[in-house]
Amino acid sequence: MIMKPQFYINWNHTINKTASTLLLAVLFFNLACTSNKPEEIKAIQADQNTPSLELVDFETLVSDSGKIKYHIITPLLLNYDKAEEPYKEYPKGGHIMTYDSIGKISAQIKCKYAIFKDKDQLWDLRNDVEAVNDEGVVFNTEQLFWDQKVGQIYTDKFIKITTKDEIITGYGFTAKENLKEYRLNKMSGTISLDEE
Repeated sequence: MIMKPQFYINWNHTINKTASTLLLAVLFFNLACTSNKPEEIKAIQADQNTPSLELVDFETLVSDSGKIKYHIITPLLLNYDKAEEPYKEYPKGGHIMTYDSIGKISAQIKCKYAIFKDKDQLWDLRNDVEAVNDEGVVFNTEQLFWDQKVGQIYTDKFIKITTKDEIITGYGFTAKENLKEYRLNKMSGTISLDEE
């Protein structure tokens, strides 16, 4: 007698396996869709106040159409690109050099603290700020703003301008970013440096 092969399906095993898979899917879905707790949201917001990048002894060249425009050197750069208004902080200050169209340094600025607001393209340079143009005129103040969008440098603080002939002091100052054309808003004094 020839026996035909019989196919046997273990329905209990198949049902158990399918039920287990569905249960795992439901558990995963529930875990993935749970709402954030207030403390979790606060933790995410706190990350906006934490730098996403910290660079020590940072130096960079910024170019436009293949020509160097700026050279920035700083001992410490903190990048807050997750902030509501992204910015870069230079807690130990730095040295910025600007270049003209033929690659010559047109102005330099040093300070002990700075912030650069990415969206506005605005530098806020503070604490013992010293700027020098390529003619050797020196500008000293405690705070200087540099608006890169319009190419203007300004302050409303006390400023001292030292040329080869005199020292001029006053309050409020506006200049082009090469620091060659400038205007003092309110002069408070001048000292002649002539030796004659």
